[in-house]
Amino acid sequence: MIDRQIVLASASPRRKFLLEQADFEFTINASDVDETVPDHIPIKEAPEFLAVKKAKACDHQFSGEELILAADTSVFLNDTILNKPASESDAKSMLKSMSKTSHEVITGVALRHRDTIKSFSCVSKVVFDPLSNDEIEYYIKKYKPMDKAGAYGIQDWIGWCKISRIEGSYSNIFGLPIRDVYNALKSF
Repeated sequence: MIDRQIVLASASPRRKFLLEQADFEFTINASDVDETVPDHIPIKEAPEFLAVKKAKACDHQFSGEELILAADTSVFLNDTILNKPASESDAKSMLKSMSKTSHEVITGVALRHRDTIKSFSCVSKVVFDPLSNDEIEYYIKKYKPMDKAGAYGIQDWIGWCKISRIEGSYSNIFGLPIRDVYNALKSF
């Protein structure tokens, strides 16, 4: 359905999986950028800022005919960003803080063809049931969520058993809002 060569500028296995499940044809060439966000960027705009930064970092790698797809996903609890946990104790603390509450998952997406960049953000709301200490321990030991923002994956046990409600895109929480990406690619 998309007539341009798509290059995913990400090493995320979840983004790769989602694109494959949606029958996208693409190659992978992950961009490696410093993910520092300047202080003047509002915190909830950080994922889109980083997605654009990743898309721009691909200058030297391509002929210019490809369409670059870059993304960044962050979990926000109130006005605090929950990145990938640095340790098991960090993961425990994150999961405990999300117990019995809601948080937002924001994915920034950037599409680039030559000098044209279109970017957008997708916001999903996730509501957790109470998480006991035993459940948190079980989840971390079995699913090892150290490579996931917010220390969880919606596709894992925690998503099936401990999330009571989501508002917005499921695939966004997984790592890439596929429907929005598809529509943006069609209009590009």
